[in-house]
Amino acid sequence: MRGLRPASSVRRVLALGAHADDIEIGAGGTIASLIGSTPGVEVHWVVFSAVGERAGEARRSARDFCAGASLHLHLHEFRDGRFPADWDALKEAVEALARHVDPDLVFTHRLDDRHQDHRLVAELTWTAFRDHLVLAYEIPKYEGDLGQPDLYVPLSPEGLDRKIELLDRHFGSQRSKAWFDAETFRGLARLRGIEAGRGVRYAEAFHCDKAVLEF
Repeated sequence: MRGLRPASSVRRVLALGAHADDIEIGAGGTIASLIGSTPGVEVHWVVFSAVGERAGEARRSARDFCAGASLHLHLHEFRDGRFPADWDALKEAVEALARHVDPDLVFTHRLDDRHQDHRLVAELTWTAFRDHLVLAYEIPKYEGDLGQPDLYVPLSPEGLDRKIELLDRHFGSQRSKAWFDAETFRGLARLRGIEAGRGVRYAEAFHCDKAVLEF
């Protein structure tokens, strides 16, 4: 794995999400902040299940979250909720990315996420990008599997407002879900801000299973 580095040294980002809205919920604020503070960032944004209406949502959302960056959008049509049955094809898709993209930073799902699609994407990420710095984001949901993160990225109030506004604007197909609302996203960000300490009010949180600290 690659060592921890200042955000200003990150030039190429790979963000992997099982479904349209996963990356935005888990790391949207962090990615937007990175783009805003580091000119010339290249973002490879990958959604493995983006079909029909969801593909359109994914495209529009990625463009807004990555405004100001060089965006490379990769949309696939794997079956929602059936990723384990498509293991071979998914593994090839992830390995194809690894052959063509050498990121400074990778965002993906958590290895112990209880959603089978999320968990498989996480496992394949670690197989293909084992020499990279990988940050695993969290998705709030019914299963209650958030766990205890160990890396925090502060978000400004304006940055969090922008994240929530874009989620509501672009993912109309998800508004009927009980957990998909501004209170969920703001509440989780506030809790992670408390955990981050040092006067941080809002934050996104990640699991960093391996990192190298170089002096």
